[in-house]
Amino acid sequence: MIKSIFRIVADALLYIAKITGLTYNEINIIVYYFIIPFTWLILLDYIFKFHYLKAGFIIFAVVFFLSCKNFRNFSDWLFDKSVDFLNIFNHIGSNYVASSVWICVAIQILIYCVLFMIIILQKWK
Repeated sequence: MIKSIFRIVADALLYIAKITGLTYNEINIIVYYFIIPFTWLILLDYIFKFHYLKAGFIIFAVVFFLSCKNFRNFSDWLFDKSVDFLNIFNHIGSNYVASSVWICVAIQILIYCVLFMIIILQKWK
């Protein structure tokens, strides 16, 4: 099951890379370090009824992308650091594939579930 989930996510990222002309590493960084956190901030702004978080993130992202001299090199570097982080869990009996699924898929889904649950509970009040 873990390997199947990993393969589905990796294949989806590879497909997006292919159709956009970006590398797998670039797409991975954009999705996990920009798109997913931005969607969390949108939900948090909705929960707290303000726009500061998403506005701040947009400013950060624009400044980052305008000042980043070589996004491909940056993405390769950050992807390698992310792999290193996931491989830390090998010391407790995990492996890269399992750690990727738990941290990059399961925890992400859990965070979305918590945020949506808060929104739903607010609507019931």
